[in-house]
Amino acid sequence: MLEGLRIIEIEGLGPGPFAAMTLADLGAEVICVQRPDGPPLPGLPEANLLDRGKKTIALDLKSPEDRPVLEALIASADGLIEGFRPGVMERLGLGPAEAQALNPRLVYGRMTGWGQAGPRALEAGHDLNYIALSGALWYGSLPGEPPVTPPTLVGDIGGGAMYLVAGMLAGLIRAGRSGQGTVVDAAIVDGSAHMMTLLMLMQSGGMFRATRGQSLLDGPHWSRSYRCADGGFVSVQCLEPKFYAQFLSLLSLSDDPDFARQNDRKSWPKATERLTTLFASEGRDHWTRLFAGSDACVAPVLTPEEAARDPHLQARGTWSQAGGMLQPRPAPRFDGRALEPAEAPRRDQHRAEILAALGLA
Repeated sequence: MLEGLRIIEIEGLGPGPFAAMTLADLGAEVICVQRPDGPPLPGLPEANLLDRGKKTIALDLKSPEDRPVLEALIASADGLIEGFRPGVMERLGLGPAEAQALNPRLVYGRMTGWGQAGPRALEAGHDLNYIALSGALWYGSLPGEPPVTPPTLVGDIGGGAMYLVAGMLAGLIRAGRSGQGTVVDAAIVDGSAHMMTLLMLMQSGGMFRATRGQSLLDGPHWSRSYRCADGGFVSVQCLEPKFYAQFLSLLSLSDDPDFARQNDRKSWPKATERLTTLFASEGRDHWTRLFAGSDACVAPVLTPEEAARDPHLQARGTWSQAGGMLQPRPAPRFDGRALEPAEAPRRDQHRAEILAALGLA
């Protein structure tokens, strides 16, 4: 879908590389400019999964010898992605002004946690800090427990990488129409706040409350996960009345008065207690079989390895063992076709090819 577009990625950590990987999954030529002294985080493998589908070249951003190569790459590119703290690229003489002087059409993507401006812009932080401040972490636990969310998914990936991808694509469309580049300021704190829009709509309608455990999706017995007899878990979220009715029917609870008032907050604690006992009486596979094929909105909680063996995900080819490593296939799909993950290159693997293409060999 993005064939013919070239993206230069200045090697970093987390959401920036993920965004660049997503663009490579979609067909863009992504050239990752890597550090000559090794990966930015000790312990990363030689072939980094987030580099799949990319070309690699190692350059020293401070070296006068490597500067012409980097400038030639920028001049040849449609987009650039960097994930340093604000001001770092400017101090290197590679900020948006310098880059767009080389290439006025360039879409310059900046990935940070706090954004390019604001009181915290120069502070360190991580995924959990950004979503904590943005409001996105607030509902991430059961009542009375400290909030916790799946690491990186809400912040680095959801609020960060995917918003950078959206910004880059919007900028690339504009550049294709007008010939004018742009600077994309993708901040995890902004993106994760934006992800709260649906919940804020529900809050305005009275379905969500500031007190955790009292809202439509974080309090009811029909919207949570339960532990099973074998230590596994099942997820339940039968929001609509017709799905809730199926859920009760399969559990032989349709006529039980404790479950008659689906949206009565006063009934939730007792109903939750009873379901906790019920689900703990059998193993996860028992409940999976019981609800299979129904609209009761129940699904087992799987590890990635178990998910790869699930019949539905196997039928869709969601997971792959490409390169001997379990990894998800690219998403979304186009014309219904699943794409194979491309190989992850070694560091500096494409130096000769890239220099030759730039006429610098």
